[in-house]
Amino acid sequence: MSQPHSPWRIADFRTLFTAAALSELGTNMGYVAIPLIAVAALDASPGQVGALAALGTVAFLLIGLPVGAWVDRMRRRRVMMFADLIRAALIASIPVAWWLDALTLPQLYAVVLLNGCATVFFDVGSQSFLPHLVGREALVSANAAMVSLMATANIAGRSAGGFLIQLVAAPAALVCTAVGYLASGLGLTRIRADGAPTTTGGPERRLRTEIADGLRHVGHTPELRALAATAALTNFGSQLVNVLLPVVFVRELGLPAGALGLYLALGGLGILVGARCARPISGRLGFGRTLGLAGLCLAPAGLLIPLLDRGPWLVVAGLGWFLATAKMGMDNVLGVSLRQRLTPDAMLGRMNATFRCLLTGASAIGAVAAALIGQFAGVHAAIWVGGACLSVGFLPVFCSPIRSLRSLPDGPTRMVAAGTRVLDPQN
Repeated sequence: MSQPHSPWRIADFRTLFTAAALSELGTNMGYVAIPLIAVAALDASPGQVGALAALGTVAFLLIGLPVGAWVDRMRRRRVMMFADLIRAALIASIPVAWWLDALTLPQLYAVVLLNGCATVFFDVGSQSFLPHLVGREALVSANAAMVSLMATANIAGRSAGGFLIQLVAAPAALVCTAVGYLASGLGLTRIRADGAPTTTGGPERRLRTEIADGLRHVGHTPELRALAATAALTNFGSQLVNVLLPVVFVRELGLPAGALGLYLALGGLGILVGARCARPISGRLGFGRTLGLAGLCLAPAGLLIPLLDRGPWLVVAGLGWFLATAKMGMDNVLGVSLRQRLTPDAMLGRMNATFRCLLTGASAIGAVAAALIGQFAGVHAAIWVGGACLSVGFLPVFCSPIRSLRSLPDGPTRMVAAGTRVLDPQN
């Protein structure tokens, strides 16, 4: 039986969940396929693979902050729908070029960059749309469901993508990615709510002012600052590892693409386990204590990942990856729920864009660092740096006021004189 505040009682949430499932499954197949195309078909160097990964995230640095202000002025369902359709067309161009024997690295760079721009709009719109659909009472359950979905798609999509590439060819996986985006975009048309604009902007509210409001909200709230710092360190470290895994598996260890898919899927399993455990554990131990202890107990496992090699060391590194990603799964559910609860509806787009800009910016910097360290110091040196960052990424949250939170606050807070914070009466 559904609980009183269960998001599954809401038809629009079920539709959003189904559309997101199709999109995420395709995305994770493409996650494996694109770097493997670059390595196997276009003979890309570690530096070129790193540049490809950086281009996938640099869009958040280029347009992330203004997109947050724009999304607060737009109908969020339409934003997500058009972003999906654009992504479908972009990804479909890669297998077409492959079959015409016209695929080049510059085309991959362009597709990944433009796809990243569309993803900025989709991600900011999605995280701002969810509280509108389910209400603040069901946020933790809804976020747990969405993070579990992403983890399940990670497991299924990346493992299936690896084996599909091994059995057929990488373009087949990208066809599935394009179809997933198309089906997701069309599925979103069935949602009745449209996520109406929460602010109209206007000449009296310049874009620069609205962006600054979002930055101040994140920067002046200690809990949000700590969440941003922890997530940025985690993203930086995981990107250093992820970017160079295809080089290690395929080129250095001589393992098949299916092995890489399974290893990446293990990370998805870790996120799934962490997401499913977040709510019951936080109910027993308290919201903040769960976030703190999860980091203290699980994050140091990141130091096992650089031990990646053939034989038993592959298992040891896999265990470290599983534990580190389980911590990420807990963070994704509890941290995102706290962010949404601490932010007024009218500022959700800007808050989410600020976080996405910071976190994806950290990923972009991690990809560049992976390229540079991998090129000049070696692939394993880069993975050691990534594992070290993952192992200490929990410290900002562990040392913040979040640790003392027994449960989610009742509503957003605002800054008043001398740094005192009170509940925002508009929510």
